[in-house]
Amino acid sequence: MSEEYFDHPMIKKGRLEKRLYQETIFHTTVKNNSLVVLPTGLGKTVSAVLLAAHRLNKKGGKILFLAPTRPLVEQHKRFFNEFLEIAEGDLKVLTGKVRPEKREKEYSKGMCFFATPQVAQNDIIAGRIDLDEVTLAIFDECHRATGDYPYGFIAEMYMKRADDPRILGITASPGGSEKDIKNVMDNLYIDEVEIRTEEDKDVRDYVQSVDKKWKKVDLPEEFKEVKKLLEKAYKERIKKLKQWEYAPSGDVYRKELLKLQGRLRKKISQGENDKMVYAALSKSAEAMKIEHGLMLLETQGSSSLYQYFKRLREEAREGKTKAAKSVMKDGRIATAFRKTSSLLEKGIEHPKLDALEKIVEKQLNKKKDSKILVFSHYRDQVDKIVETLEEMERCKPGGFIGQAGDGGMSQKEQVERLDKLEEGEYNTIVATSVGEEGLDIPAVDLVVFYEPVASEIRSIQRRGRTGRQSSGKVVVLMAKDTRDEAYYWKSKHRERRMKETLKDMKSDKDNQMGLGEF
Repeated sequence: MSEEYFDHPMIKKGRLEKRLYQETIFHTTVKNNSLVVLPTGLGKTVSAVLLAAHRLNKKGGKILFLAPTRPLVEQHKRFFNEFLEIAEGDLKVLTGKVRPEKREKEYSKGMCFFATPQVAQNDIIAGRIDLDEVTLAIFDECHRATGDYPYGFIAEMYMKRADDPRILGITASPGGSEKDIKNVMDNLYIDEVEIRTEEDKDVRDYVQSVDKKWKKVDLPEEFKEVKKLLEKAYKERIKKLKQWEYAPSGDVYRKELLKLQGRLRKKISQGENDKMVYAALSKSAEAMKIEHGLMLLETQGSSSLYQYFKRLREEAREGKTKAAKSVMKDGRIATAFRKTSSLLEKGIEHPKLDALEKIVEKQLNKKKDSKILVFSHYRDQVDKIVETLEEMERCKPGGFIGQAGDGGMSQKEQVERLDKLEEGEYNTIVATSVGEEGLDIPAVDLVVFYEPVASEIRSIQRRGRTGRQSSGKVVVLMAKDTRDEAYYWKSKHRERRMKETLKDMKSDKDNQMGLGEF
């Protein structure tokens, strides 16, 4: 590993180690609006610092750094303060906590602005920020630049108004398909792609080893009995939809049902009053509810399924949805509900819980001061996992969920919980998807997926929580012969396709310049 460092008048001496791949990436970002894709821990923010120093030195003006959440915005501000020769007073954090009139004054005073996208969008619309003066716009977690997310609007306004614009998008995972990636690139006016993977020669020396394993478990026979009941109820509704010629031939899963519902709602919105359309929409809604129950049974366990059944029963009693009422009237569903309640009374939970306990115990025996992060998709299961791990002698678990809904955690509470992990009050955090990105989560020794996720973006984000400064471990729990296995392989396929697509997109033209010019 080289002991040389990037030497630049705007970068604090001795802070940035010279790495060839970062120099190569810098060469591209200087001349082009660029998408930089790097695994976690390889310095995506370093690329932003290098380019910011260059633009400020050569072009002057101001830097606009956008990140999805307040904690990330604060984190990037601290990073710039650590590495750039800029007075801390010139680094401005602009989030919803800062009043609009104060933000307008800050824009006129500062040099580098760290803002959440919604705030930046509002300030552009209100004329509080002058984009003419911005010489570099940085979009963190830029895979979000799709649909109505503010990134697209901000990039469009910036490219229209700035005299000499330059855009840098940084992420660990821009999307699984060429269409998804091109959508992000188009929305951010990206010309060039720089991607590195753990296997690339120029980054191997800087990659911490991450031991990736999966642990398979068998569903107990009692689970399989409930599964058969749910499957029969589900297939009956799919058969009816096929007879009515609304569902496609072959297997029909959640994705196909969502598409069908979209088509049916469009027909209704266009004024079609055919009774069969309404009947098909109702039947597909019933199928969706049963399919969700199947998924909870296979991937989460009896506690999550029981809580779901209770909510469906409440919906049916209150007459909230016709679908819930019809589902709960089905004798097979009623029997499945009773059997699930019996499973809880007997203490029969998903075998993943027992496997998780053993994995956590092994890690804490191996390293007493380990920090562990467990991901679970559903809040009900987060509560169950925390309850289970609390019974262990050495484990000190805490839940970590999003802000929305009853019992949600505010961002302040989330930060406090992560501080407790850092301080050792907790050694295990059990998180929903809110822990995947957007928060400054400390590096952990072990990441456990309670269930695989089909999304390559989410899978990469989860794994990136370990193996930052030191080696780490990732364990994926899977129930055999369930959608767990399908999700796992789908995610692996999409990730491989993403890397191949980005490599193909990367321009072959020589886009480099000498370090002296930098």
